[in-house]
Amino acid sequence: MDRLAAPWSQTAAGETDRGMPVPSSPASPSPAAPSPAPGRPPSFAARLPFFFGWVIILVAFLTVAVSVTTRTAFSLMFPPIVDEFGWDRGLAAGAFSFGFLISAVISPVVGRAMDRRGPRFVIEIGVVLTAAGLLGATIIDRPWQLYATLGVLVGAGANCMSFSVQSQYLPNWFVRRRALATGLAFSGVGVGAILILPWLQSIILEQGWRSACWALGLMTLVVLLPINLIVAKRPQDLGLLPDGAKEAGAAAARRAAAIVDPQWAAIEWTVGRAVRTRRFWWLCIGFFSSGYAWYAVQVHQTKYLVEIGFGPMQAAWALGLVAMVGIPGQILLGALSDRIGREIVWTIAACGFVLCYAALLALAAAPSQALLYLMVLAQGGLGYAFTSLMGSVVAEIFEGPHFGSIFSIVMVSLLAGGALGPWATGVLYDLEGAYRIAFVVALGFSLLGAVSIWFAAPGKVRMVAGRSKV
Repeated sequence: MDRLAAPWSQTAAGETDRGMPVPSSPASPSPAAPSPAPGRPPSFAARLPFFFGWVIILVAFLTVAVSVTTRTAFSLMFPPIVDEFGWDRGLAAGAFSFGFLISAVISPVVGRAMDRRGPRFVIEIGVVLTAAGLLGATIIDRPWQLYATLGVLVGAGANCMSFSVQSQYLPNWFVRRRALATGLAFSGVGVGAILILPWLQSIILEQGWRSACWALGLMTLVVLLPINLIVAKRPQDLGLLPDGAKEAGAAAARRAAAIVDPQWAAIEWTVGRAVRTRRFWWLCIGFFSSGYAWYAVQVHQTKYLVEIGFGPMQAAWALGLVAMVGIPGQILLGALSDRIGREIVWTIAACGFVLCYAALLALAAAPSQALLYLMVLAQGGLGYAFTSLMGSVVAEIFEGPHFGSIFSIVMVSLLAGGALGPWATGVLYDLEGAYRIAFVVALGFSLLGAVSIWFAAPGKVRMVAGRSKV
């Protein structure tokens, strides 16, 4: 087994360092729940003619469509805020990074809240925080106020609604089509971006960035508060089984057949045990690297494109188009990973960011529509597929009752990368007066992310459905 040297790891499978037996890990991130008691009417979800999990996916689709856009919109607010107040780019971009830093600090708390209270509680808190940050930003006139509103409140609030939290409970609803379902949910990012970002840019150009904050804050409250009241953490909570299966025995047999490393799968993974394995730290390196590359370009892309000759509206559309082309990328590559494995598709996604930064560097020398579209397609169509894999990769290595807590710790590394990327890119720009070095650094992190997944090796613990014999 691939572990760091530790006393407990030298014992036989299913034993702790004290020789006590460890319960077998459940085949999904949470154990199966019993059927409803006799005489108790089935839940509304169980009476539907289709699997309620797809309703959960629809709610998640709408939630990430709005919540991720609230954070992405910082790229549109960034230029007029810098122009209005005359702040250094590193200082202004630092608000976005500081929000990620705070999100990283509270991520373990969010994970514990997910394990204890469930997604409905956490997501609704995120709605309130995000709306408060957007509405509060309309009265700022000091850097610390920018950090408090668009940084801390929006950053932490969006973190409670978007990829991190969604990835902690969506894998409970699907096993055989886990990445496909997650990809469908997260494709809402593209729809939200292509519809909301150009609309926000038009408000910024006509009425100012403060009006755009008002509009986005009210939308967050009106759309997301009511729809997340129906969210449930597990299908078993509603008398259902993952994937809409009818028989618990057949579902358990399929999950057991997917296990490649029985010794690893037999361990009941806790945070303490997980952090003492090499796989955990390779996951952290991969998540950190991906977060750095992802958010560095997201924050600085609009300003960079305007500086090299593209119009503000065209730059805004490019940002939205990145997310739009991410729709088929997330769905198709997520489904592909269910067939050929997570490692290959993760590498494809990482190489998408490599191509993205290479195109950005080439645009500085020779701006062209062809390079612009290459950058968009590589970033969105390939790079964004990473989001479809986040929950699946961690779940397949550390499945069990403590999955939410373990995943939240891994997400700290993503958030740390997302915090460092925009800030470091802004600082490197201020030092050089150009983005060349900053983009080369981000390209290097993209390559590191591609390598890391092969050392984490989720496929050596559990094979995906497409490779299972059952």
